Amino acid sequence: MAASGSNRPMESRTGRVKQRYNSKGERLVAGVVPLSADKSYVLMIQSTRRKGWVLPKGGWELDEECTEAAAREAWEEAGILVTIDYDLGDIEETSPRKKNSSSGKSKQKEVALYRFYEATVNSEEIEWPEKEKRERKWFTFAEAFEQLKDRPELQTALQRSTMKR
Repeated sequence: MAASGSNRPMESRTGRVKQRYNSKGERLVAGVVPLSADKSYVLMIQSTRRKGWVLPKGGWELDEECTEAAAREAWEEAGILVTIDYDLGDIEETSPRKKNSSSGKSKQKEVALYRFYEATVNSEEIEWPEKEKRERKWFTFAEAFEQLKDRPELQTALQRSTMKR
């Protein structure tokens, strides 16, 4: 795997082979609320699956701690190096379940349990694994909250952060 100057992999992890699930069968997802040093802005990324802006997040895998997964997702999706500051706790997914019909079978999308961390952005790298797939942009609290109106679990993470309102 090619790595950036900061010794970070330049390819995103893919697949669910190492994915963690809890005893209820919920997929465990780690993410960050990446804030500017003065806590006035949050960095969000363009979603690849839906239109709109989201917080960096992704599967927590068996070979890493949850904080490591959150920092890895921040790197892979947003190209940012962060310091994890606070554990914002677990957040149950409340988005309506969508049927997955790509395989021809109709099955419920798996439910996720999110663990978000407040993080300070230390640097925004020029090159990162998902640069070709995603944009990143800074938002105020009000702007970000509005962008996340269809993602109540992400709004909850934002609300739990110490970001300036």
